[in-house]
Amino acid sequence: MLVVPTLDLNAADKDATAAKPVRHRVMIAEYGSAARRLVEFSADGKLTWEHKFPAVTVCFRMTGDGKMLLADGGVPTGIQLIDKDHKIVFDYRSKCEQILGCDTLPNGNFLIAEQGPCQAVEVTPKGEVISTVKLQTTEKAAHRQLRCLHRLENGHLLAAHEAEGVVREYDAAGKVVWEYPGIPNVFEALRLANGNTLIGCGTDKRVIEVSPDKKFVWELTAADVPELNLTWITSLQVLKNGNIVVANFLRGQEGKGAHAFEVTHDKQKQVVWKFADHALVRSITMVRVLDDE
Repeated sequence: MLVVPTLDLNAADKDATAAKPVRHRVMIAEYGSAARRLVEFSADGKLTWEHKFPAVTVCFRMTGDGKMLLADGGVPTGIQLIDKDHKIVFDYRSKCEQILGCDTLPNGNFLIAEQGPCQAVEVTPKGEVISTVKLQTTEKAAHRQLRCLHRLENGHLLAAHEAEGVVREYDAAGKVVWEYPGIPNVFEALRLANGNTLIGCGTDKRVIEVSPDKKFVWELTAADVPELNLTWITSLQVLKNGNIVVANFLRGQEGKGAHAFEVTHDKQKQVVWKFADHALVRSITMVRVLDDE
């Protein structure tokens, strides 16, 4: 995921969309004491596939050919590429303390968010290390140094430093060229096509869009959607229609509100879809809408 498109719908388009019930086929990373697994749900909410994680996993990425890339936080830590038959197609083990973030790249390589030390590593599907970029954080312990990591179209890196509560953009040499601080437990940030940055504000219970000069452009707060019980904003996905899909990690609030939802990226901030099956899922850290991939 590099630069995410933005799209404004006119009133007629929005009315037509609102008239139809929105349903999504989704892949979800469940994380909690009861279950740690990757699960797929059909558009009508039925569990159709699941894969149990071998260790702590909070991030996964779809490859576009039906496979899933997982960040495996076990010992030794690494990344795994699996298929729907649970076959491990690719496995890479790192010498760092823990990996909890990963991404796929357009060239077919994989981007790894290493912790302890905190750095971005690109590897090929053969396990060859192409590049290593050291990243900056004040957090000494490895576990919360880095969450989601993306490479932008200009070659820069956009990193969410969870413990420090800051989003940083790095150039290819590891120099910080932009940052946005003050975001407790930040999990993911995306660079939009208009140059702004969309940030899931962790336990601040907000999603914000900020301009390059750090001005607020758009914001969704817990007060805007009280029925969803925003608790800990984790993953973000911008759909082709411009709407935003958000994962809401219900740690400590299990059984209340929504695990994930889709909201319009406009002044109305209309919730057009939500996933809130508390019988099948306790809490999640990441969601991907598959019918938009």
